Amino acid sequence: MPNMLSPEVIAKAYARIKPYIHHTPLLESSLLNEWLGHRILFKAEGLQKIGAFKIRGALNTLLSLQEQGKLPKEVVAFSSGNHAQAVAYAAKLLGIKATIIMPEFTSAIKMQATRSYGANIILTPTRQEAEALAQSMTEKGAHMIPPYDRDEVIAGQGTACYEALQDNENIDAVFAACGGGGLLSGTYLAVQALKPSIPVYGAEPLKGNDAAQSLRAGKIIKLAVTPDTIADGATALSVSERTFEYLKKIAGIYEIEEETMLYWTQWLIHLLKTAVEPTSAAAMAAAAEWLKTEKTPKTVLIILSGGNISPQAYKKIWQDNYLEKRPG
Repeated sequence: MPNMLSPEVIAKAYARIKPYIHHTPLLESSLLNEWLGHRILFKAEGLQKIGAFKIRGALNTLLSLQEQGKLPKEVVAFSSGNHAQAVAYAAKLLGIKATIIMPEFTSAIKMQATRSYGANIILTPTRQEAEALAQSMTEKGAHMIPPYDRDEVIAGQGTACYEALQDNENIDAVFAACGGGGLLSGTYLAVQALKPSIPVYGAEPLKGNDAAQSLRAGKIIKLAVTPDTIADGATALSVSERTFEYLKKIAGIYEIEEETMLYWTQWLIHLLKTAVEPTSAAAMAAAAEWLKTEKTPKTVLIILSGGNISPQAYKKIWQDNYLEKRPG
């Protein structure tokens, strides 16, 4: 069983990657605050380089290897989206080769974005085959950067919350989406480093609720097939042994229905005037549920994990009008 990281690694990771990333803003909507009776702060990682928090983990991994004099000549990753772009960008920045293996159902825009950073792309029929091919390439000398199952990746992802808590420490709870658990694990560590008294909650689509199932069962539950959910950033088949240890420490995971994610995606895009992936909207949905149980006004932090939305996803998001029913 992997050892859990010390919270201090988040500060070191942040110092390492800070010169290369955007300091993303905390956004809020006065209307939403008024309607809900609470203050909601959004860490806008859609405004980060490559449009998602994933660049933090990829950069921290490669910069750590560079510090140790172990920077590889080639990296490989398997991903259907933001992790692919993050590894490709980080590899280009450090002048090394990147091969990204993507399932064929990956959106053309995300493929092109990854290719634009100079990465070589290989397509496979399924996510499982992409992972297997990436693993086989490591046996030929390529260095694997997994999307969440690595300490340096987890520490890098946690810097989003760390940065947000430095900007505003008056937070009562933190919410983040859960795919493979890397962002949520890093978020937990960041909170432990700066404000350990506050709870951290996760959110995942009900259709892809392997993390919630795993916590209930006390062991990792793996989905048989890629879940059919609008939250394409939360389609990992399972969390890892590494991330599961952190998930056991958080306050809980909310399981969000598709319609609820679509509702909050529309409202957040409308209110914040920025692109918000449905995966991020799951975290907002979780916060809204939690706030219903609170008797006094609270200030919550929501990690908006990314803003990369394909045209196909946009069509699904706006197929029905959810703006007729306001929050609150």
